[in-house]
Amino acid sequence: AFLAVATTRPETILGDTAVCVHPEDPRFQKYIGKEVVVPMQGRRIPVIADSYVDMEFGTGCLKITPGHDPNDYEIGKRHGLATINLMNLDASINDNGGAYAGLDRFEAREKLWADMEA
Repeated sequence: AFLAVATTRPETILGDTAVCVHPEDPRFQKYIGKEVVVPMQGRRIPVIADSYVDMEFGTGCLKITPGHDPNDYEIGKRHGLATINLMNLDASINDNGGAYAGLDRFEAREKLWADMEA
């Protein structure tokens, strides 16, 4: 099983530290407190519940990347999540990006999508 998330910046998946669902969303109750695996990284992250998530928007699952989004940063602070910096100042992926390190963010985006579809 997997939890689908929607994103316009798939390269930031590499820096995700949680997947968040609304605490009252019945579709995901059984996943709260469990772990999921970050695609292409193999890193396990928690499924957390926070009322910030809009149950009607997207898939209802929000990927949390505290190092790259101010709202995610605030959620991360509330839940004690790690913050992973994924990009260098020139917007290339840093060593935290594993196999994608050194790629420009747009190149990483394309390669990540291709790898997930393979």
